[in-house]
Amino acid sequence: MLLNHAPSAVSYTFDEDNLIASVGLVPLLRLAKSAALMDLAQGRLSVPTDKGANAGAKVASLVAGMASGADSIDDMDLLRHGGMASLFARVYAPSTLGSFLRKFTFGHVKQLDAIAARFLANLGQGAALLEVTGDAGAESMIFVDIDDTVIEVYSAAKQGAGIGYQGSRGLNALLATASTACSTPIIIGQRLRKGATHSARGAEKFLADALATLARTPGGAGGQVVVRADSAYYAAKVAKAARTVGADLSVVVPMNKAVKTAIATIDEENWQGIKYPQAIFDEDSGQWISEAEVAEVAFTAFSSRPKGEQVTGRLIVRRVPEKNQAKVAATGQDSLFTAYRHHAFFTTIDPSVLDTVAADKAHRQHAVIEQINAELKDGPLAHMPSSVFAANGAWLVLAAITHNLLRAAAVLSGGRLARARAATVRRKIIDIPARIAHRARRLILHLPTEWKWAAEFERLWHSALSPPLAAASP
Repeated sequence: MLLNHAPSAVSYTFDEDNLIASVGLVPLLRLAKSAALMDLAQGRLSVPTDKGANAGAKVASLVAGMASGADSIDDMDLLRHGGMASLFARVYAPSTLGSFLRKFTFGHVKQLDAIAARFLANLGQGAALLEVTGDAGAESMIFVDIDDTVIEVYSAAKQGAGIGYQGSRGLNALLATASTACSTPIIIGQRLRKGATHSARGAEKFLADALATLARTPGGAGGQVVVRADSAYYAAKVAKAARTVGADLSVVVPMNKAVKTAIATIDEENWQGIKYPQAIFDEDSGQWISEAEVAEVAFTAFSSRPKGEQVTGRLIVRRVPEKNQAKVAATGQDSLFTAYRHHAFFTTIDPSVLDTVAADKAHRQHAVIEQINAELKDGPLAHMPSSVFAANGAWLVLAAITHNLLRAAAVLSGGRLARARAATVRRKIIDIPARIAHRARRLILHLPTEWKWAAEFERLWHSALSPPLAAASP
């Protein structure tokens, strides 16, 4: 791409009152309104003093800013430019929104959690956020993934900041997502915790709440629910929370004595090869692994706990040849024998539903929640905007609301964007520049000629609003 003019022939001036940078906010906020976001916030948030007045409009402003790419309170000024006042009322200043968030307490964050759950259920009425495409195998399942991530902060003055498991100072965000074989993840639970919190702290109550939200979400009862997690959540209480509502488990197990003993009982002829369509990076050896072997053995989880807390199921083991020669030498085995490293997870899924290889493949898709963590950190969670812990807790819930709203917009847009990540949706159908023309008491939005995603935008507009009238010839 080359500049078409000499620098001296190009100039600029900020004087156009009828330009906006994010015309996609029109159908997006209409979609939010139809799912009762503003009404829920207005009726259920009890933030005190004048700072909490007009809670519905303030929540909508924060969500709109995040949808446009804001990752701090100051960035909410994105909403105040050009002709935005012609399209939207009650667009609040960043200082007003910051004062609103700083008045939150833990109780108000819980109120916002309830709003997020009800808003998700309403969104699901108009957009197929969770679709089960089959009646057998992984296509018949809804996967609930639970994981936490540390959001790095750079000031010890932030309430709750501490050194997390990543070795950096931050705050801990616990998330639960729901997805299917053909539906990208939506967020069904979120909670901000102190940075030094252990991953599994309070996970059983959090999971129970997330599963309750899933049950209220359209499509959430459309298939068998499987809870996937890493070894930090291998705990009897977490298992009980899942099993109480009939969900299956697929959880990584720590390599303790009981697990090693069970692996040792697997006959050599029971191992079967598995090739990965996409190679997996192995951190221990620093290499990409494209093939391995899997096998399974009956296993009772939490055998040291009381009988009522024990869970019977399958231990599925993946083994890969040890490539680290120093570790091979440490085993005392010479080159005549192959040294293996083992990775195991425990599942209660019946083998008639998913065999060993299929269960291993389904479990490895747990990585989708890592993509959501990365997506949020690339968007509204790039920063924790306040020094007040409760304000940051509210910010996390608002980020989850925004994520689900963008997911609904992507589903309604269809086509190439139906499974796109939030940044792609934002770039292609939200942050579209437009010029507002006023004619015969109507607003006509002039969008760029030959916009490559015009069809997706039109589908979103048609779903969220009535089709726009054709503009009359000038």
